[in-house]
Amino acid sequence: MLNVGLLGCGRIGRVHGASLGRIEGARVAAVADAVPAAAQALAESCGAGAMPAADLIGSAGIDAVVIGTPTDTHYELIHAAAAAGKAILCEKPVDMSADRIRECMAAVEAAGVPFMTAFNRRFDPNFAAIAARIGAGEIGAVEIVTILSRDPAPPPPSYIAGSGGIFRDMMIHDFDMARFLLGEEPVSVYAVGAALVDPEIGEAGDVDTAAVTLTTPAGRICQISNSRRARYGYDQRVEVHGALGMLRADNMLQDTVESAGADGFRRAPAQAFFLERYAAAYEAEMRHFVDCVASGRGVGPGIGDGLRAQLLADAADLSRREGRVVRLTE
Repeated sequence: MLNVGLLGCGRIGRVHGASLGRIEGARVAAVADAVPAAAQALAESCGAGAMPAADLIGSAGIDAVVIGTPTDTHYELIHAAAAAGKAILCEKPVDMSADRIRECMAAVEAAGVPFMTAFNRRFDPNFAAIAARIGAGEIGAVEIVTILSRDPAPPPPSYIAGSGGIFRDMMIHDFDMARFLLGEEPVSVYAVGAALVDPEIGEAGDVDTAAVTLTTPAGRICQISNSRRARYGYDQRVEVHGALGMLRADNMLQDTVESAGADGFRRAPAQAFFLERYAAAYEAEMRHFVDCVASGRGVGPGIGDGLRAQLLADAADLSRREGRVVRLTE
């Protein structure tokens, strides 16, 4: 039995707690949160104990920790968990600073503990199927990847200040998906953006509408489009065009019923937000982590994947601010 400690009992902590409750061979053994009421509520729902984070990490009865706390706490928790010899699953971004991620990487490597960056979209059944079929050669060499990701509504401006901006907070998932599907690392980034949804987001120094073009050494292209507003639901689509054809994953809808009448055809809206859209991905991600830690197999995506996605986000932010192509060698 793999005994897992949950650090962070907010929305994502509750998701991970529910996933672990459905996985044979693993259990939530303890939880910790800066808000005692949140910790107690999740502890009761998981049949676990609530304790301070330091006690949880230091407990001999904990084999692995899941870090779902605010990003600015990840650095210290990663170092503490690595020093304690715990396997680690950490939410993205690992840290807002690439240099601090490198320091976390050094700590993890020195401790020799498994580390998984929680890029859950790799485990979405649809996106995983696209990657597998690319790998099987179905569409030949990849030429263009198109990723569209649009939230139903923007977060409050108060959230923006500590989010790291749209490229580090929202598009970082898409940067990882681009790497997952392109087959080689991007070497240049060009980004544009504007505050078209909420002027207060612009006043906070961020954008809510952005597009990025990534280019690889072979000339493969990835186009990413993000918006903080989609009136029709949570918009998550991927298309990969190759020498022999194309693979595409469309939105998951609230239901599959289609109606037809004199005014045409109608379908249901897209699912409301990420909790519904990626429910299967979150559970598959956790199953992968548990299986790898229990069997001693290497986990992935690893901390290096978290670093590379962060570097792409940093390059996109620099590109937008300076209005130029940024090469990753910078």
